[in-house]
Amino acid sequence: MIVNDPESRIREHAAVLERRLIEIRRDLHAYPELGFEEVRTAGIVAAELERMGIAPRTGVGGTGVLGVIDGGRPGPTLAIRADMDALPILEETGLPFASRNEGKMHACGHDIHTTTLLGAAEVLKGLAPNLAGRILLVFQPAEEILGGAKAMIADGAAEGIDMAIGFHNHPEMAVGTFGYVRGYSLSAADKFDIVLRGKSGHAAHPDAAVDPIIGAAHIVTQLQTVVSREQNPIHSCVVTVGMFQGGTTHNIIPERVTLKGTVRTLHPKARETAERAIRRLVETSAAAMRMEASIEYTRLCGALYNDDRILEPAIASVAAHFGAELENSDPSMGAEDFSEFAARAPAFHLRVGSGAEGREDRLHNAFYQPDERCIALGVQALSRIAVDLLK
Repeated sequence: MIVNDPESRIREHAAVLERRLIEIRRDLHAYPELGFEEVRTAGIVAAELERMGIAPRTGVGGTGVLGVIDGGRPGPTLAIRADMDALPILEETGLPFASRNEGKMHACGHDIHTTTLLGAAEVLKGLAPNLAGRILLVFQPAEEILGGAKAMIADGAAEGIDMAIGFHNHPEMAVGTFGYVRGYSLSAADKFDIVLRGKSGHAAHPDAAVDPIIGAAHIVTQLQTVVSREQNPIHSCVVTVGMFQGGTTHNIIPERVTLKGTVRTLHPKARETAERAIRRLVETSAAAMRMEASIEYTRLCGALYNDDRILEPAIASVAAHFGAELENSDPSMGAEDFSEFAARAPAFHLRVGSGAEGREDRLHNAFYQPDERCIALGVQALSRIAVDLLK
């Protein structure tokens, strides 16, 4: 049946679903699962899709789930993606539905995302006769370790898609608000593992040893010149050494030191420059200080690019639906492997305000408590975008 007023239908259906969606979210929140361990979560997603009459494809990329909503007329394929995994954080909210899996917590709101896409799926299933094309529902594992998108795509999750929508809750934005970034919105993320080998010896006789701690300290400071002296100043880059490990006690010069860190870049040229410079600095600095060095440099995911071909109609849809302009935000040096889908089709990543009044929450925090009203509001936003893109 063709619905003459999809906007009203979206509002009404989202309102009816809100209580159940919050219940699902709280259940997911109580039983968080880490990347590629989302067996229970994926089971709930699959069961909900089956209840809606959407046949789920499970085990995609390990623990991912896909569902398809066919429209009433031929047209393009729109992928809408939500992530499902939690973080290795001990929850300290004290909520009645706080994590029962000790040391694991939905501190990034992926329980919110999973539930929001389930709600949008139910709304859009009811509006399917209005759609020209089809919707691919992507419930992705392992976003936090930046591996789930690649795994799902390797299993065919991006085949045939013509455009893609992703979204993320933002507690620094008030609930009821939405935002966007033009162009590159989230950075590429790479990691490096460096092992420096010297010659161990007595602290009283450094001349008889080769001290990898001194060498490593020198390299840490040198790595900061990758940003300050090798990058184009208008190309954002962050190099962070997050682990410096070596030695066993006060009076022994150790045999080796390990450094681990990350590189974040928004521009593809900056990414190339950073990797090349880091390799050179490690190798030449180690040689100058009589050490042997090995470096493993891993590219995790590319920068997320919001394509105007999808961004413009998407933000127009949300603005029209809610009668308010969206926040034009700055890029973030955080990473998001939805970029893997965006590299294969024009895409847009929507920012959904989830900030609760009187709180100053941040993602990846043990006390994180989003405003659950963002779920139904996100359902409306995603549904309206999909309806307008598949007219």
